[in-house]
Amino acid sequence: MSEIRGEILAANQTYVDSFGEKGTLALPPARRFAILTCMDARLDPAKYAGLAEGDAHVIRNAGGRASDDAIRSLVISYKLLGTREWFVIHHTDCGMQLFDDDIIGDLLEQSLETATIDDQGWHDHGAGPGSVHGHYVKWLSFKDLAASVVEDVERIRSHPLVPGRIPIHGFIYDVKTGQLIEVSEAAKAGAPV
Repeated sequence: MSEIRGEILAANQTYVDSFGEKGTLALPPARRFAILTCMDARLDPAKYAGLAEGDAHVIRNAGGRASDDAIRSLVISYKLLGTREWFVIHHTDCGMQLFDDDIIGDLLEQSLETATIDDQGWHDHGAGPGSVHGHYVKWLSFKDLAASVVEDVERIRSHPLVPGRIPIHGFIYDVKTGQLIEVSEAAKAGAPV
């Protein structure tokens, strides 16, 4: 057993021992909202949004981007589980700003091993084999943080399966302070219609 696996299982047993009444939580989120945010380990939506188990849906992916799968999850969250409000939350110092589709495509073509970055850019350390398939994926990287929030709110708002009455809020989480900063253009784009 790996060390991490053992730690996870031990932590889970501690959690099970104090699980209490959580097994009675309802399927729909109690506070009727969903958050789309980044998978970055520095972000803890439960803490920065004051969530307890059962409160909200939290959808996480690289960059907190409004990918087709994220929108699928938001639509299910609304249509089948009753959420009434959505939050798109990107963050400062995001790794998605450090590359573009060509960079990651080229790295994946060289090898499938983990790459590193320094002042001179990205470096692949694998000896191959790689895959050309990395050039066929839309990685949804970005350079402008606020613009990416607006783009995602607009993408969600314009989706044909998203009702216009759902407010969609756009924020940036500051990893240095923990503060949520509203993106005014996203607020306009996500206002109910």
